Amino acid sequence: MPETNRIEYKRELSDGLEKEVIAFLNYREGGILYIGIDKNENVYGLADPDGDQLKIKDRLKNNIRPSALGLFDIVSEERDDKDVLKIIVASGPEKPYHLKKYGMSEKGCFIRIGSSVEPMSQKMIDELFAKRTRNSISKIKAGRQDLSFGQLKIYYEEAGYNLGKAFAKNLELLTEDGAFNYAGYLLADKNNTSIKVAKYSGKTRTDLIESNEYGHECLVKATKQVIDKIAVENRTTTKITPKERQQTNLWNPIALREAIINAFVHNDYTNEITPKFEIFVDRIEITSAGGLPEGLSKQEFFEGFSVPRNKELMRIFKDLELVEQLGSGIPRILEHYGKENFSFSDNFLRMTFVAKETTVEDGGAKGGQIGGVMGGLKGGQIGGQIEKDIEAISELTHRQKEVLKLIAQDNRISRSGIAEVLHINESAIQKHLNNLKDAGYIGRVGGTRGYWEVKLPKH
Repeated sequence: MPETNRIEYKRELSDGLEKEVIAFLNYREGGILYIGIDKNENVYGLADPDGDQLKIKDRLKNNIRPSALGLFDIVSEERDDKDVLKIIVASGPEKPYHLKKYGMSEKGCFIRIGSSVEPMSQKMIDELFAKRTRNSISKIKAGRQDLSFGQLKIYYEEAGYNLGKAFAKNLELLTEDGAFNYAGYLLADKNNTSIKVAKYSGKTRTDLIESNEYGHECLVKATKQVIDKIAVENRTTTKITPKERQQTNLWNPIALREAIINAFVHNDYTNEITPKFEIFVDRIEITSAGGLPEGLSKQEFFEGFSVPRNKELMRIFKDLELVEQLGSGIPRILEHYGKENFSFSDNFLRMTFVAKETTVEDGGAKGGQIGGVMGGLKGGQIGGQIEKDIEAISELTHRQKEVLKLIAQDNRISRSGIAEVLHINESAIQKHLNNLKDAGYIGRVGGTRGYWEVKLPKH
C-alpha cells in the first residue's frame, strides 16, 4: 500500500521520528508509521528491531508533550523475510501535541496533510489548544487520596513487570500538582466504583433474576470478573451427529470479550457513570457512557481508527495484555457481528449481541462434554461451580486460571484458540498448558484429535 494520509514509510530509524508521530497525534484519524520500508515500498528491514523498539519508546516518551503514552503501539512484523516495525498512532485527545524542545510553536507542532508532514500555523495551534479536552480522568483530582495499589502491582508482576516507587507518576495516575487523579482512583484497591451485571428471565427488564455487583476495587480486577461471569453465561450447547460432536457458544467469545474490554476502557467516567452489562434470554446488551469521541465519525469508528477516551487505562490494559493493540477491538467484533449491533447516542454507546439458535440432540449434555469431569450435569449448573473451584486454586496464576476455565468450557479448544481468546502468543499458552499438566489439573485424551480432561480437587 503506498503512502497515504494515514500511512508513512521510513527506511530506517531517523531524527524525524517524533515529527511524524506528532503529525499523526494531531491528525483526526491517527496513522501508521513503518520503519524498515522506503517510500517506494522496498523492504530493507532492521538489523536490531528489538533495540530500535526500545529506542522508539524512549524517544516518544521523553520528547513529545502532552504525554503520548497509551496513544501509540509498536508491533514487530516480518516482510519479505525481513524484520520491520509498525508504529500505530492514535489521534490524541489533548491536541496540539508538540516537540518538548520547541513547545507549542510552529517549530514544535506538526500536522498530516495528504502524505506529508507540515508545520502547524500559529492560528491552528491556538484553535486546537482552545478546544483541548481538560475534563479527563487524568485531570480530575481523586476525592480521596489514601489510595493503595496492591492488586494492580500483582497484575503487573504476573505480566512480567515490576512497578517501582515512582509507578504512580510513570503510569500517569497523578495530577500536575502530584495528587492522585481519577484514573488512579479507578485503579486503586478500594473505591466506590460499582459495576453491575444484570440477568433477566425473559426478553425485557421486567423479571430480574440475578444482579451481580463488581467493582469497589481495582478496575482491572472488576474487568476480569465481568469477563469471567459472562463467559460462564456463554454456555456451550452440543449437537451430536453420526460423524462428530458439534459445540457452539450462544455468543462468539472473542467478540464478547473485546466488547467488554472496550466498554471498560472507553467509558466516560467523568460523570461517575460506569459500564452496564445486561443478559437476556435472547441477547446480551453492553452499554458504556459517552458517545463517539469528538471528531470521529461512525465510519472511522468501524474501520478501527483509535481515539482513546482514557489513554491511561488503555496503556495499562495493554501492559497487562487485556488489549492486543490500538484499534483492534472493533474490527475483531465486526468479524462476527454486523454494524447494526451498535447503537449510538450523544451520551451512550450500546452493543447488542443476539444469541445463536442452537439445538441439543441425544439427551443433552453428557459426561465429558464440558471439561471431561462434569458427570451428567447440565451446562448452566456446571459453569458457576467450576468457576468457583478454579478460582479457589491458590497455586495457579490468574492467567493459568483463565486457560483452565476455557478448557473447562470447551474441552476440544485448541492451543491457537486459547491464544486468540486471551490475545497472547501460542508459545506462552503452551507454557501454561505444560504447567497445568505437570500440576495434574489437565490431561490429554486421544492425542491431537482428542480432547482435554480436567481434574479439579474434590471437596
